[in-house]
Amino acid sequence: MKYWISGGLAALALAGSLAVADTSGETWSPKTFTLGNGMDVVVLPDHRAPVVTHMVWYKVGAVDEAEGKSGIAHLFEHVMFKQTDDIPDGEFDSMVSRVGGRLNAFTSWDYTAYYERVAKQHLGKMMELEAERMTDLIIDEDPAGSFITERDVVKEERRQRVENNPGVILREKVLAEFWAGHPYEITVIGRMDEVAALTPQDGIDFYKKYYSPENAILVVAGDVTEDEVRALAEEHYGVIEPSGLVDGSRKWADVPPLAETQLITHSDPKVRQPVWYRYYDGTSLKRDRDFALALDVGLEVLGGGSTSLLYQALVEDQKIAINVGTFAWTGLHDNGPAAIYATPSPGVSIEDLEVAVMAELAKALEAGFDEADVTRVKNSAAASAIYGRDSQEGMANTFGGWLAIGGSIEDLMNYPDDVRAVTTEQALAAARKTFADGNHHIEAHLLPEEGDF
Repeated sequence: MKYWISGGLAALALAGSLAVADTSGETWSPKTFTLGNGMDVVVLPDHRAPVVTHMVWYKVGAVDEAEGKSGIAHLFEHVMFKQTDDIPDGEFDSMVSRVGGRLNAFTSWDYTAYYERVAKQHLGKMMELEAERMTDLIIDEDPAGSFITERDVVKEERRQRVENNPGVILREKVLAEFWAGHPYEITVIGRMDEVAALTPQDGIDFYKKYYSPENAILVVAGDVTEDEVRALAEEHYGVIEPSGLVDGSRKWADVPPLAETQLITHSDPKVRQPVWYRYYDGTSLKRDRDFALALDVGLEVLGGGSTSLLYQALVEDQKIAINVGTFAWTGLHDNGPAAIYATPSPGVSIEDLEVAVMAELAKALEAGFDEADVTRVKNSAAASAIYGRDSQEGMANTFGGWLAIGGSIEDLMNYPDDVRAVTTEQALAAARKTFADGNHHIEAHLLPEEGDF
């Protein structure tokens, strides 16, 4: 099981994956319907192989956690793989494995998702298993029971993933400041002291409130038809009564712009190579689709790999950096950061690197973008979206994640045309607005030892 970070260098890939068809060619249309209990269903037919990906998305994530209960969404993801009335502890994984399937789950700020990939004849069994843990999960005060033991597992996971990773520690510090006062402020895995204080009753309350069919989206991709999925979904999920506790409200909120510029540093003997970052106010595809599309294109031109303007100037030509790039977290419901980062070449100080990067950024934004570079980036993003149809799991993830934050299927289907419609002027304007002189930002230094590098 894992917790999902929606952003970073995967942000543009996520934006590109928010589509499945070239609308100028043959239309590949998903099928959708809603069960009587409010559970939404999406069917993505793919008949190339007799396999299916079955996903259940719950519209609850770290953003919805109560004050002082951080980490419960992620902890609950762990608990869902434990004991139910009819499934002994540890048997859920085994039952999927025994039919040759594989499974996992992930938690984001915005949602929690569970999936299995199996031969198509086992789809009904997967629905039976997911319906069972939607309704009959066992949570009790037993010190050896699922909730308390998994709470300890999550605490150890935090030690290994966060507290033992200098880069993640720095990112956690930065995001706490970037999203200060916003529900995204706390990392998905939660604060250690708050996770340790979570009780089985907290788990029961969370389960009753959020794990109900009217708060879920079923996505089935693979060798199935709408009629086949409808019959199985009615049989296994349609009989589940809604809790009546889901009112559709979420804790999403506007992200206030940064009010000041600040420096955050983190040093650790485990760091072998320093890294310099600047985080600026960004956007999200859900909040401002047009600006997010333009910004993604602009950032890819500036710092999206070895052919980008900044990489060519700072790594290839000046050799002042061994890596440089830009990214934006546009895949969340609420606004995420846009950032630029670089790693200095041996003997280059963080201060000299910063001067060089910002000078080159200013030069690029002043000169403007070459039409050919923008066209190449747009075509690549559109092509990646179209080729994304070849990944059954990728499509299930794309549709589930976008719909779970209130996005529309039309947005997914129109992405190739929409990204191609971004003009050079729009991409440049988005980058200039984001990195404008005087904009507040958070500068972050990852250092190998105490003090400036």
